[in-house]
This record gives sequence, structure tokens and C-alpha cells, in this order.
Amino acid sequence: MRAEATLAAPADRPVVRGLPQRDRCQVMGILNVTPDSFSDGGAFFPGHRIDHGRAIAKGIQLAAEGADIVDVGGESTRPGARRVSAEEELHRVIPVVRALARTGLTVSVDTMRVRVAAAAVDAGAAIVNDVSGGLAGPAMAGIVAEAQVPYVLMHWRAHSSHMRDHARYENVATEVATELRGRLAALAEAGIDPSRVVLDPGLGFAKTAEHNWALLAELDALHALGRPILIGASRKSFLGQAIAACGDAPPPAARDAATAAVSAIAAAGAFCVRVHNVPSTVDAERVARCWRAARRPRPPGVSQADRAHYPEAGPRWP
Repeated sequence: MRAEATLAAPADRPVVRGLPQRDRCQVMGILNVTPDSFSDGGAFFPGHRIDHGRAIAKGIQLAAEGADIVDVGGESTRPGARRVSAEEELHRVIPVVRALARTGLTVSVDTMRVRVAAAAVDAGAAIVNDVSGGLAGPAMAGIVAEAQVPYVLMHWRAHSSHMRDHARYENVATEVATELRGRLAALAEAGIDPSRVVLDPGLGFAKTAEHNWALLAELDALHALGRPILIGASRKSFLGQAIAACGDAPPPAARDAATAAVSAIAAAGAFCVRVHNVPSTVDAERVARCWRAARRPRPPGVSQADRAHYPEAGPRWP
């Protein structure tokens, strides 16, 4: 019964007010304008200075490859990462957000700083993706409420420098859901419309590999909160551990196949998956849709080969 509940039909997913509704899981392409992100840090820093033009071109490429949303971040949140100044984060992020938004792309800003979020929204960002869920900057809720933009609320317990110390749970799915429920209530009291909130379980943030897999297996606990779910598993170390050969985990860029597999699983019920490699994820989501369509009952007299032509039999084949 649990598997059937987790593999929810796309039409059953809650709508995010302020974003287009689609009949499939959406794809958020990651654009890290940082020199030290765990996977792609430094890609836009030739000579140790940021190349905004190169970052903008990459964002446009992500959209062309199928990303529905381009997520721009200027501060690494990898385990052990040190914080940068607000001025440096603004310098990295705002020119990229502004340029991409002007092309008509849906842009989100990945930040936990109130000042950066406000500037990014002014520059055209349509979504605030806050890995701290408002805990790092209590004034964030007011900015988001006033701007009336969608808000990604991630489960978070501590800054990257010491989040491993907080990876302690009796039942990770239950505790994450409980803590997110509390944050949802606090944000609603601060004026954020709950219909604009997307929940992120925060895979890899104050969680071990075992915690991450348990959360993916128990997504029902999050679905019970009644809000769309975003899954961010891309290239994370728990995937590398799962596919390690002879005890050696592959480097982040070699984890895209595992990321695509997790994305295909999550796509059954998630509103969005956040990834580095957009094409492989788009392909995985299409395969997942075909599989879901094949599992659904078909009307009497409709053959398996013809079922995709009948809307009542499930989604059309991509």
C-alpha cells in the first residue's frame, strides 16, 4: 500500500500558486555561481574572478535542455563549507538572475540571506529557494510574503560547517515531517500563503546516507503535509556510496546515472527535482511517465499498445 500511495498521479499533486501547473514532475536546473560547490564549483571563475557571461550562457543552456526552472546560487552549502559575505553573494548572483529573468526564464534564487533574496526578487527571480527554511534569517518570511512569490522551504538544522553534528533521529521521516509542519505554521503566521510553499526534505543536510534513503522511501510522511515536494539528490555523496566499486565512491560528475534513477523514482509524486544534469533527468522522467501509464488500468476493449491514446487510461506517452 505504501508504494501505491507514494506513486501518486501527477494530477493529484498540490498546485504551487504563482507557478505554471504541468502534468509531470518539473525539473530545476542547478546553476552554482560559486568557486567551491561540491560538484561544479569554479566553473564560472576563470582566473579566480567570476565570469557572469559564462554563467548566464549556462543558465540559458539548462533551459534549452528542458529545465523548467533555473536555480541560481552564490554560496556553497556543501558539508563543511564556509560562509561568504552578503556583498560577495550579491555580486555573484544578481547579474545572472537579472539577465536570465529578462530572457523570460523562470528563475529561482538559492539563498538563506534576506538581503540577497530581496535583491534577487527585485531583479526578476520568481522563486526563493531557502535551504534554511527561514531559520537563518527570521526576516525572510516578511520579504517572501510581501513579494508574493513561491518559497521552497527546506528541512534544516544547522549551517554547513557543523550540520553533521545534528544528524540524529529516532525516525527520520516522522521527525523531518514534524519539523517542516512547524515551519509551515510559522511561515503562515508571518504572512506567507501556504499555497505558495514547496517542501524539500533536505537530503544530505544534517542527514546520513541511511537517513536520505529512508526519507526517499517514506515520502508519504511529507505528502501528508499537503504541499508539493521538491527532491534535491543530485550528485550527492549518498548516491556515490550506493554505486561505489571496491570501496571508492565515484566523483560527483560521475553520479548522474544514479541521480537520474532517483529522479525517476521521485517523479512519481514529486512536484520538482533539482539536478545538475538536465538532459538525463528529463529522459528519466519521460521513462517514469511511460511506466506509470503502463501500470494504470485501461478501459475495456483498449489494447495495451493503444492505451496511450485514451486520456482516461493515463497520461499519453511522451
